[in-house]
Amino acid sequence: MLKDSDRIFKNLYGFHDWRLKAARARGAWDGTKAIIERGHEAIIEEVKASGLRGRGGAGFPTGLKWSFMPKQSDDRPRYLVINADESEPGTCKDRDIMRHDPHLLIEGALLASFAMRAHVSYIYIRGEFIREREVLQAAIDEAYDAKLIGKNNVNGWDFELYLHHGAGAYICGEETALLESLEGKKGMPRLKPPFPANVGLYGAPTTVNNVESIAVVPDILRRGATWFASLGKPNNTGTKLFCLSGHVNTPCNVEEEMGVPLRELIDRHAGGVRGGWDNLLAVIPGGSSVPCIPASQCSDLPMDFDSLRDLKSGLGTAAVIVMDKSTDIIRAIARLSYFYKHESCGQCTPCREGTGWMWRVLERMAKGHAEKREIDMLLNVSYQVEGHTICALGDAAAWPVQGLIRHFRHVIEERIDAKAAKPLAPLVPVAAE
Repeated sequence: MLKDSDRIFKNLYGFHDWRLKAARARGAWDGTKAIIERGHEAIIEEVKASGLRGRGGAGFPTGLKWSFMPKQSDDRPRYLVINADESEPGTCKDRDIMRHDPHLLIEGALLASFAMRAHVSYIYIRGEFIREREVLQAAIDEAYDAKLIGKNNVNGWDFELYLHHGAGAYICGEETALLESLEGKKGMPRLKPPFPANVGLYGAPTTVNNVESIAVVPDILRRGATWFASLGKPNNTGTKLFCLSGHVNTPCNVEEEMGVPLRELIDRHAGGVRGGWDNLLAVIPGGSSVPCIPASQCSDLPMDFDSLRDLKSGLGTAAVIVMDKSTDIIRAIARLSYFYKHESCGQCTPCREGTGWMWRVLERMAKGHAEKREIDMLLNVSYQVEGHTICALGDAAAWPVQGLIRHFRHVIEERIDAKAAKPLAPLVPVAAE
């Protein structure tokens, strides 16, 4: 269990004030100028040494991502864009950072921007996050008033921070679609290459990072890479915010070490599975876009990127969705398929056509109105969608379907058999309306 002394998010639950004075009392903005005086490369190397991996879902090493920004200036500005478009079903960690500990994010934005030689940063916040936007904007104003950011600030690096309110499209969580939206265009993913580090916002070098990835940076630089790397497991270091929801007794967000056992996470922090551990059916371990895992694989499962990858799932955003045995697993995955069908931007044919097709087949399977040969057909279509689109939304739509068939094929087959065994009801003549 994570020690209280190792916690980064000390006001995750909003028990204390979020404003600047209280944030400073918790350690924010402590020695920021001295950190900047270490230099650009020293900060990047420290973040690399910490082993921090992106907290937005992909798990790409953060320091390595920062190092992709051009070292030499070519007269173009550089930008840091912070992805606060938290729209993954089951995920609600970034909103708590923004409304309860916003100064960690603001300070992290300054330090990350300095490391990449950027003087401007944008926070792209989800359209539905109204109260979070109000608190975050007030915190930004406080930082400007205290001369912590802005021109000629006390930290010695001119830095402008802007908050941009999105319009609620899930696709804008994809980094290049976010950049398109930020430029005032329709939020549709761009082809890569060129990558944002070379041609990003307004055609200039840009790095896009998740809220949590940026918010942990000040503590890493204050307490040292060795401290952060000592938490968790090799290649899966540090602390992580987990979102526990679904059929648990006390749903919550909690900060824990990477690699914490799933059962400990659920029993200690979420009050256990509703009806007891033996009532567990399956868990979606990283937000709705990763394949589900059956109860038989959950007892000793470490919650980290590599362990979940080995089970053909993923840590994703660490949004743990628990499903007990009362769950209709086919209908649950069909509902997720509808979400991805609805949120597809329609740019790529496999995604535009495939997401709707998969949803319609799953709806029939949930009712038993299908044939067993269609199970393999559905799986094959999911493989035709996965990896054949510009962005990862196609993968996100395909993986829940693949997880369902991998672990619960027998449930689909039983549903089809049960429907086939029922005699057809006699036709009743009905007058035309």
